[in-house]
Amino acid sequence: MIPLSSTLLATAVEPLPAEAIETAGNAVGEAASAAGAGGGLDVIDLILHASLPVQAVMLVLVFASIASWVIIFRKKRVLDRADREAEQFEERFWSGTELTKLYAGATERSRAIGGMESIFEAGFREYGRQRQRRGIDSRTQLEGAQRGMRVAASRELDGLEQNLEFLANVGSISPYIGLFGTVWGIMISFHGLANMKEATIATVAPGISEALIATAMGLFAAIPAVWAYNRYATKVERIAGRYDAFAEEFSSILERQAQD
Repeated sequence: MIPLSSTLLATAVEPLPAEAIETAGNAVGEAASAAGAGGGLDVIDLILHASLPVQAVMLVLVFASIASWVIIFRKKRVLDRADREAEQFEERFWSGTELTKLYAGATERSRAIGGMESIFEAGFREYGRQRQRRGIDSRTQLEGAQRGMRVAASRELDGLEQNLEFLANVGSISPYIGLFGTVWGIMISFHGLANMKEATIATVAPGISEALIATAMGLFAAIPAVWAYNRYATKVERIAGRYDAFAEEFSSILERQAQD
């Protein structure tokens, strides 16, 4: 019996020559370089070579995205300020300061008021006006104060909700605008194949790539707008609940004062 080791040595494969290894390495390198050069995606070039309707769609989406980001940053600043002012006024209100002093501070001409302080000022002003009238019972005085606070709260919430509708529209419409540009670009690409005898992927791919950029831009404009709208709408609802709670508590205080 021939030993196994002798058999393996007899059947061993001879090593490749150095020239063959070098030639194979050069071929692989050239293939990788060609794949890297052809696989890059130049977005600017795709936009510039797109058809005019698709470029118009992209331009609309760019303006919508820029406007959305401007509103997002401004709305964040406005809502943060409303939260901060409400917290500061509640600290002053529940610190034991007299209502007349708070009202005097709110009616100073040297500064503008807003938010919860504006609701307090409107309610206390209407309450004082009703008390100066003769023959007005406590219930009528309280109803006047509550009416003034509701009007002030509605005005403040309208300011906080401003431009939220634009974010909602951008978030819901932008994908469809981008899809319209994509459909139009693909339609033009396939229409151009009518004059060609042989249609291949290489002839269709550039036009489809240019058209798909419109859908990508539509999603790029829509996603931040939807996120910001949901976040800010929730924050506005939370601030509105805070205003309503303050108005109820302030109404209870005025009711006790009217009965004294």
